[in-house]
Amino acid sequence: MAHCPAIRPWLQARFCHYSALSPMFVFHCARVLVLCLFSASALAASPDGVVAVSHPAAAAAGARMLAQGGNAIDAAAAVQFALNVVEPQSSGIGGGGFMLVYLAKTGKTVVVDSRERAPANARADLFAPDGLPLPFAQASTSGIAVGVPGTLRGVDLALRRWGTKPLSATLAPAIELAGHGFRVNRFLAEDIVNDGGRTQLQPETAAIFRPGGVPLAEGDWLVQADLARTLKRIATRGADAFYRGPLARAIVQAQHRTRSELGEVGRGQMTLADLARYRPTVREPLIGHYRGWTLAGMPPPSSGGLTVLQMLGMLERFPLGDPAQGYGFGSPKTLHLMIEAMRLAFADRAVWIGDDDFVPVPRKGLLNPAYLAT
Repeated sequence: MAHCPAIRPWLQARFCHYSALSPMFVFHCARVLVLCLFSASALAASPDGVVAVSHPAAAAAGARMLAQGGNAIDAAAAVQFALNVVEPQSSGIGGGGFMLVYLAKTGKTVVVDSRERAPANARADLFAPDGLPLPFAQASTSGIAVGVPGTLRGVDLALRRWGTKPLSATLAPAIELAGHGFRVNRFLAEDIVNDGGRTQLQPETAAIFRPGGVPLAEGDWLVQADLARTLKRIATRGADAFYRGPLARAIVQAQHRTRSELGEVGRGQMTLADLARYRPTVREPLIGHYRGWTLAGMPPPSSGGLTVLQMLGMLERFPLGDPAQGYGFGSPKTLHLMIEAMRLAFADRAVWIGDDDFVPVPRKGLLNPAYLAT
């Protein structure tokens, strides 16, 4: 594999076709590999709990739950809702997600799958109505790109099963952030400026992120009064307030809009019935092993667990921590192996991994040691 003989030719060709992968997913996989391959045995711990997240305001929301006697589920819920406010470009209740939960009392690990679902009226040719793919820039910002959101249902389920706080308590920090405002950081400001004009497409979005036609800049103070009212409504009436009633009608009406370049083919398919029937799924985690460690990851429809376990399975037979053999952290030999393992795993990801509630995913075959060694 060090000289690339393990790259199956058909996978090489297919990987070139599917190389437009999510940068965040690539970063996540690379980060997991580095942690698994080179982490030391030292353990950092705190008796009061630790919250690690990408924005300090979201971290503070999680820490607030812990300080009030809440547990990790309560903190995770508060973090999610706060991120909806301070990192709207990346996370929010308008999307979906996965939650991997370790239950310390029982030693059991479970997965909450709250990813978006396709509307019931969705068709296989939705993005290629005439046999040719619609232009990505237009299709990805039209109504047909909108899935039935699941994040709120997933967080609500986790809180009811394993949390100690009510939904309203975990929403409180986010409501305050949205209503009182926060300072726009560099990352949000850069995303608005470099978003290819996406925040200009809908008047509601433009009014928030480009007031008066001017993109928000780092240091600006952002107040989201409508979002605060929405979150307050959910806090008062529960998650159903998002999936039924006025909020649900507003969601359906918004995704029925289309891009002028696409006409009717770009009109969203989601209905009020789609929103009302959405329920998250509790699944068993994907379990793998690496150099004596047991790893739990997301099963399909997430591709993360299988993809990372494939990479680790390909790399396990190499002495990656031995500088005497040319390996070690950051060495060209080690980096080459990691890159090739990622190439192969991402190729399989593109071809084989989907939602196995609807299509077969050959989990055992993809993780078969004999397959990974070839």
